[in-house]
Amino acid sequence: MEDRIAIVTGASRGIGRAIAVELGRRGATVIVNYRSSEDAAQQTAALITQAGSAAHLAQADVSDFAQAEALIEQVVTDHGKVDILVNNAGITRDTVIMMMSEGDWDAVITTNLKSAFNCCKAAVRRMMRKRYGRIVNISSVAGIAGNAGQTNYSASKAGLIGFTRALAREVAARHITVNAVAPGFVLTDMTADLPDNIKDGALGAIPLGRWAEPEEIGYAVAFLASDEAAYITGQVLSVDGGMVMG
Repeated sequence: MEDRIAIVTGASRGIGRAIAVELGRRGATVIVNYRSSEDAAQQTAALITQAGSAAHLAQADVSDFAQAEALIEQVVTDHGKVDILVNNAGITRDTVIMMMSEGDWDAVITTNLKSAFNCCKAAVRRMMRKRYGRIVNISSVAGIAGNAGQTNYSASKAGLIGFTRALAREVAARHITVNAVAPGFVLTDMTADLPDNIKDGALGAIPLGRWAEPEEIGYAVAFLASDEAAYITGQVLSVDGGMVMG
């Protein structure tokens, strides 16, 4: 991926960090987007540098249309192009629908789904001029099978799948591919604090019998962002240990 410019949103920790580091390990210059965790984003950038690639921090709340546009514009000004966009920014506000506030719904839909629209609208215009682009949206098995207590999160991730397939049809003629990766349960800081009974229940639903490491999501994203995946578009790659099949 030498000479490729990659933007990873929500790259300060967890899955986003693993994706950013893997793209850097493969030679891409990585734009490490973060909203508020500058120290964590600097740690991500340091790992990319250690892997031998350049990393640049980019603070922006990509759920805000103007900030997302400004982020893409700045990257193009600084680097001349955007080759790879990974829409990873996301949050959870879990509770059953009877207890879910309108704010909980709006925050998750805006951060998880609208941010992808914001970034893609800005990036696709630049990619079309270059007649090249790789877009990977981070969905979830929750968007395929649904999770109780996560109607907002599941809706946002299912929306990303529909968005991915529609956009893939729109931009294919310009040699831009758009795919989604749907992780299952992944070992991150967020999941580490889950109650043991939930962890055990999740483990029982995974045929491979373990949770994913964040790096395993990074490998899948890096493949879809590579030239080797040039003939793959509009697809959802589940990286879930076999939780969702068919």
